Amino acid sequence: MNILSLAPASGPTLLGVDVILVGSILVGITAIAVMMAIYAAVTVKDPMAKRVKALNDRRAELKTGMLTNTAKKRQSLVRKTDTTEKMKDTLQGMKVLQEEQVKDVQQKLAQAGFRNKEMAVVIIFARMVLPVVLGLLGIVLFYWTDTFPDWGSTKRFLAFAGLVIAGYKGPETYLKNVATKRTKEIQKGLPDALDLLVICAEAGLTVDAAFNRVARELGRAYPELGDEFALTAIELSFLTERRQAFENLAYRVDLDAVRGVVTTMIQTERYGTPLASALRVLSAEFRNERMMRAEEKAARLPAIMTVPLILFILPVLFIVILGPAACSIGDAFSGDGPGSN
Repeated sequence: MNILSLAPASGPTLLGVDVILVGSILVGITAIAVMMAIYAAVTVKDPMAKRVKALNDRRAELKTGMLTNTAKKRQSLVRKTDTTEKMKDTLQGMKVLQEEQVKDVQQKLAQAGFRNKEMAVVIIFARMVLPVVLGLLGIVLFYWTDTFPDWGSTKRFLAFAGLVIAGYKGPETYLKNVATKRTKEIQKGLPDALDLLVICAEAGLTVDAAFNRVARELGRAYPELGDEFALTAIELSFLTERRQAFENLAYRVDLDAVRGVVTTMIQTERYGTPLASALRVLSAEFRNERMMRAEEKAARLPAIMTVPLILFILPVLFIVILGPAACSIGDAFSGDGPGSN
């Protein structure tokens, strides 16, 4: 018996690639993705659980006046503070640290959901160090070593400049993107949150209890909004001036709608105006704005779909419709039709 006859026959190939092998790999990847999706759906967790636990622990510490941190946590906190202090001293020694710059970065950190204000010094320090580090890396890659031999001098210089600019703008761009995504998520859930606040106010709950209730109810659907409302509820409970808690909410969320809610809450606290009626008007206004944004996106859809329609859908449609007719005409002219001998 010939040994070659026992070897498996090679499958069909397309452009030199085994179609069966590629199909098997794609099927395996699809099966893994389906298993991961099922696992993620079965083991879904509350996104607000960890944040609420941390806020409750902080509230308990403020109530009792005692620190519950262990010695290990104290040491890590001291090390982190020492590191930021060294960075701050270095920046001050180089006279590149300005108070307005620090406050601006701290506000961006708060809008992005980072509560540690000491990270502002880290961001400023990284914005100063990263261009130097990436610039040296670019010099090593593009000039000292022969990593990209086909690149000309112009392309090398552009790549080097891109690394330096990315090092300078990278931390700020990252913070801006995170803050923008967080603000959009908060904007989506704000009308629902105001409706729940109206219900809580009509039910007789206090303002801090209403904020806490809304944070618990909307924490799973809108974890960012639940986080902000839970923190506002805690600040309403412990700050001496309730106005400061509302101003902190407007400081952490860069939205005109939130600033309108804060102004309404402050006026309600000062003049004793009905809270439910004011919030109901704001909720209706925000819902109209959300509907207008949805209609605007729907109106832009035909213009956005024009380019994909021309590039991808119409050529395939022409091939499907005109392909058989073109094949028949070609066979007729070549003499290979059904009536030919």
